[in-house]
Amino acid sequence: MLFGMTPFTLFHVVLSLVGIVAGFVVLHGWLTARRREHWTEVFLITTAATVITGFLFPIATITPAVGVGIASTVVLVVAIVARYWKHAAGHWREAYIVSALFALYLNTFVLVVQAFQKVPALNALAPTGTEQPFALAQGLLLVFFLFAGYRSLQRYPMLPA
Repeated sequence: MLFGMTPFTLFHVVLSLVGIVAGFVVLHGWLTARRREHWTEVFLITTAATVITGFLFPIATITPAVGVGIASTVVLVVAIVARYWKHAAGHWREAYIVSALFALYLNTFVLVVQAFQKVPALNALAPTGTEQPFALAQGLLLVFFLFAGYRSLQRYPMLPA
């Protein structure tokens, strides 16, 4: 056990964190009208691997985590099809940006949930995840992603076919 996690859990967490970092690099590229092809690949691959490894944990019933995994799977499929099969042409550009950004949002949403569960100072503020500090953090995260999505749709250029 490392950091109180099994090797598999640690691998899953590292994939998730790499996906989040890469996703923010991609988002920065959208906001500055720069293509970050390598980072896009890293983001999509590690985020997909995070979802896949998440489904490999024991599942006894449908939980919010399973719901997030299913939603992530759907939006990642849309993002990958829109970007690599449809070349983000026409309305597929918007489909790519919105779905990839939603996948990043879901990953960061889970990061905030985990932070409030695992970081003692945050857990003291919201031990059940229903308290105002948790709701405020998640609300600010949502507002940030809505704004970033709006700006990305304005700034990110069409991709060459």
